[in-house]
Amino acid sequence: MSGNDWHANLVDDDAGIRRILDESKRVAVLGIKPEDESHRPAAYVPAYLQSVGYEIVPVPVYHPERTEMHGEPVYRSLAAIPGQVDMVVVFRRSSDIPGHLDELLARKPSVVWMQSGIRHPGVAEALAREGIRVVQDRCTMIEHRYRHA
Repeated sequence: MSGNDWHANLVDDDAGIRRILDESKRVAVLGIKPEDESHRPAAYVPAYLQSVGYEIVPVPVYHPERTEMHGEPVYRSLAAIPGQVDMVVVFRRSSDIPGHLDELLARKPSVVWMQSGIRHPGVAEALAREGIRVVQDRCTMIEHRYRHA
């Protein structure tokens, strides 16, 4: 993209959010938590996404002993995931997001979705300039429920 065209990849409108949710099928969850931490959004949001038909791919940052989460094999990096990933849902502190930029750019999913309370304008711009759609500070579960009730 050239000029200001990249701004269109910063998605914050209802139609754009719905399109992302409808088009995405395989979702890597960066920073996922295991089922036994079900009180944490990084555990119950992926469980919800899985329950409504998304294929989730766990990419935990912690829990090195886990080889499976939510019934799916764990991958230690986005690069280790075989096949296509439509969307990466991010459960990391905003200050940790720049540390994942290179692997996000290398993976080149269609969408990077930063969950509620998570935003990083610099990373969002870098991803958007590479043609990756970015959603910031929104919950995939809440947005899905709102649009598919």
